[in-house]
Amino acid sequence: MKGGPLIVEYIRYRVPEERSADFEAAYRRAAASLGSAPECVDYELTRCAEEAGRYILRITWTSAEDHLEGFRNGPNFAAFFTEIRPYVSDIEEMRHYEPTGVHGQGASVPTLYDWAGGAEAFERLTEVFYGHVLKDELIGPLFAGMDPRHPTYVAIWLGEVFGGPDRYTRERGGYVHMLSQHIGKGITERQRRRWVNLLLDAADEVGLPGDPEFRAAFLGYIEWGTRLAFANSQPGATPVAKAPVPHWGWGVAPPYTPRG
Repeated sequence: MKGGPLIVEYIRYRVPEERSADFEAAYRRAAASLGSAPECVDYELTRCAEEAGRYILRITWTSAEDHLEGFRNGPNFAAFFTEIRPYVSDIEEMRHYEPTGVHGQGASVPTLYDWAGGAEAFERLTEVFYGHVLKDELIGPLFAGMDPRHPTYVAIWLGEVFGGPDRYTRERGGYVHMLSQHIGKGITERQRRRWVNLLLDAADEVGLPGDPEFRAAFLGYIEWGTRLAFANSQPGATPVAKAPVPHWGWGVAPPYTPRG
């Protein structure tokens, strides 16, 4: 792939209603070729709810060049085009659109921060957690002389990561400051794993939500974050110097809500 900014292709179709079922079946087959193409990030075919026969296909490509040259000249295009060829004459518009940076999530899906219980929940978590840490023979020495407010600072960091207020960025210097806490520490894998285990124990102890969806997302960040901290703490490490505080979401399993 030659690379470049992500590009979003939109194709509007107007398909006679009597051909709609065949059209959708063709795209289900064509989707195998899209899913195999390294130039394709994701795709979705949607059907108009108000007017039968109207469809919009959205495909996110790694770049316009990767789409127009890489995909169309690559091994996946022939099989893809064979399936959708009968519907080319039904295309009303086909355009590439560049992301503007304006995006977000609506309130129908709560943040992990809100689901967990907000600032109070993360403050309880870190208070109990660091109480265990200071007594632990393996990782306790890493926190000798710890600032009494350290648990609060970590609660603020976790809150921002999981969708809460950006207090760590505004009050503590964001990613750059957190990175500075790990440089040169030489954390071992045993210490990293103990940190994770103690945090998970504390999550149980303070009653963080125990549903599989939340815990999977929670642990996903903890694993990711501690492995970065481990790598960044090693002698000679050259971590990324500047970056935003990561924002963690639900991933593939959105919050489970029982339906009555």
